[in-house]
Amino acid sequence: MNRADALTALQALANDARLDLVRLLMPLGAEGLSAGDIARTIGLSASRLSFHLATLEQAKLIRARKEGRHVFYTIDAAGIGATIGFLLTDCCKNHPEVEACCRHKTQA
Repeated sequence: MNRADALTALQALANDARLDLVRLLMPLGAEGLSAGDIARTIGLSASRLSFHLATLEQAKLIRARKEGRHVFYTIDAAGIGATIGFLLTDCCKNHPEVEACCRHKTQA
């Protein structure tokens, strides 16, 4: 991942609603969730949700797939991993304390 892509991804994640979207979609795997179900779960209007989904999709953190009239969104695990990998290797230079923190389960 290059610096520009990392900055785009980090900017996309630096928002409460978008972070909530990632948290919602991550455990759902490849099945994902329809835009309508996401809107009902998170409580965003269709226009706000569309904006946030587009931002995450442009940052390569989520993917969209169309099934009939519905659009389903899933996490792009490679995009999330590349962003975290960039932070660990490029920014943190594989610092052992930072890596150790990443291995420990954190409480939200």
